Amino acid sequence: MIKPTRYERIAFVASPGVEAQQALASLVKTYGNHSPAKADVVVALGGDGLMLQTLHQQMRSNKPIYGMHRGTVGFLMNEYRSEDLYARLAAARDTVIHPLLMRATDVHGQVHIHHAINEVSVFRQRHQAARLRILIDERERMPELVADGVLVATPAGSTAYNLSAQGPILPINADLLALTPISAFRPRRWRGALLPNTAFVVIEVLESDKRPVAAVADHDEARNVQRVEILSDKTISMRMLFDPGHSLEERILSEQFNY
Repeated sequence: MIKPTRYERIAFVASPGVEAQQALASLVKTYGNHSPAKADVVVALGGDGLMLQTLHQQMRSNKPIYGMHRGTVGFLMNEYRSEDLYARLAAARDTVIHPLLMRATDVHGQVHIHHAINEVSVFRQRHQAARLRILIDERERMPELVADGVLVATPAGSTAYNLSAQGPILPINADLLALTPISAFRPRRWRGALLPNTAFVVIEVLESDKRPVAAVADHDEARNVQRVEILSDKTISMRMLFDPGHSLEERILSEQFNY
């Protein structure tokens, strides 16, 4: 086999599951293994959780990430095959995504800064619903939302928690963000909004002492927040690789017709 020079050096990462570890051993034996710093591409073996973890780890490296499904949920992964990996990598199509930047200030004035690839969520911490005020580009758009919470999702994350919360599915190349309430009590009929991905979203917590709220960027959590600022971080571009005909764009489109 002639190895394309484009992705000759591969770094393999795998989740701890049996299937992923068996695949890792087989692939390393066939293709070798490089450190991510010296590799041309990172191949992730597992499910969507591992893909998100790998994207976070490689967020500023500009390394393309190619996932193969050896886990539970595999929406972000390609089909697993051990043969012809060099050819598959050479033929793969790029999808570029930008993370969200969350800046959350808690009731003690401490600032928590994290990135999210899927979504930033604001949740109630106790039995009482959260009371939230929403501003878009420094203009108040909702003086009070009473709900379990609210989230801002990227197109890549629109089929994850956002979809479970009845939010819209966004095409991966859409310049949009989804603002979706979580079990809204008041106003009951509000189903959220579509925002340009240039929007600066601010969520302020009302009655934070009585109704404490947490903010979560993918898996990074800040407790007892008072104010959460969210925007798309265009300074970071991450490259995901997908087999032809199996692109993230195609899967997001197909997801809209699954009922």
